[in-house]
Amino acid sequence: MRPADLGDVEGLLAPVDARLAREYPGEDTTRQPVHTVYVPADRYHAGLAREWGERARQAVSDAGGIDALLAAAAVPAPLRPAVGERVAAKLAAEPVEDLRVDLEDGYGDHGDAEDDVAVAAALSLRRELETGEATPYAGIRFKSLEAPTRARGLRTLDLFLTTLAAGGDLPGGLRLTLPKVTAVEQVAAMTTVCERLEAALGLPGGRLRFEVQVETPQSVLGPDGAAGVARIIRAGRGRVGALHYGTYDYSASLGIAAAHQSLEHPAADHAKAVMQVAAAGTGVQLSDGSTNVLPVGTPESVRDAWTLHARLVRRALERGYYQGWDLHPAHLPSRFAATYTFYRQGLDAAAGRLRDYLDHVDGAVLDEPATARALAWFLSRGLDCGALGVDELAARGLTADGLAALVRQRARTTGATP
Repeated sequence: MRPADLGDVEGLLAPVDARLAREYPGEDTTRQPVHTVYVPADRYHAGLAREWGERARQAVSDAGGIDALLAAAAVPAPLRPAVGERVAAKLAAEPVEDLRVDLEDGYGDHGDAEDDVAVAAALSLRRELETGEATPYAGIRFKSLEAPTRARGLRTLDLFLTTLAAGGDLPGGLRLTLPKVTAVEQVAAMTTVCERLEAALGLPGGRLRFEVQVETPQSVLGPDGAAGVARIIRAGRGRVGALHYGTYDYSASLGIAAAHQSLEHPAADHAKAVMQVAAAGTGVQLSDGSTNVLPVGTPESVRDAWTLHARLVRRALERGYYQGWDLHPAHLPSRFAATYTFYRQGLDAAAGRLRDYLDHVDGAVLDEPATARALAWFLSRGLDCGALGVDELAARGLTADGLAALVRQRARTTGATP
């Protein structure tokens, strides 16, 4: 091909290249929490995450101990010592990774009394930041931008952020959750809200990002038949950080009977599959929803709820959903038991395949660069949540920094060595 011909092709595709770079910047490879804990705003206070950890450990003790938990969560016998030890350590040191102060459904409509609650929540979070008790990620879910709740939600958001910012820098793990999106324009409006708040608070442009809860049919499929979530991401202009599936609002809106509303209903799987395809390559993270079956009551009832919850967590992980919602302290043990089992079961195979790939060894599986990145990302996620240790990687010839470097690569470069 002549240089002039190549120049013509480059000219034709230059706008496409720019659009792809803008709309598909690549995955967000920073740490993603394994769960979001939702707490009604009027029940939130400094130290709540630590209290949840204490209640979780008490639930384990009351339901038969760590062995009973591991059995209920279907942890294979060879993995139980390591999983049990790590779950106990997690519940003591970091029982909650992401805490969401809920001023929407979990809180209800309390009129102007919500002002004081929003301010109190911001002050409590500021105290936790100053004492080192804050969870790695934290924020609020305010009321939606639908007409009946719009003014209330925006006032609450303003009060919370203004109070929080008055005490110092906003935390790096700040999360803002926009619920019940029924029109793409609501997301576009939220980007404008973020811009105005940044200007008012003296924040750098782009500092405020938000999550979108996918819990209405309109957010999955628009009236023109297009995928609503794809348009939502684009309307956010880089500010949408995550899509969270809302199990029960979404199921109810489709007319699914209450007894059959579940994370594993075919309708839920369809919505989450559309979310997954829409978010791929955009840098937008994904979160599964929750189960409303709480581990409470008799020891047998608690263990039954753990079995269900652990199965749902494992199911989500296998489908590429690495985060979910937890609604009760006793959900934490089964969350971490299932999550840690997932990563520890895959440790040897993933590390072995990655090592073979990097060393150009002809193994039983022929992996490509994209799969090598996925292997590295799997191991990195296991490190982030505490399922795996750096010493275990070192024993397999890998390092955390090397994994992180490989995860960030779009294609493998010769000689890259974790």
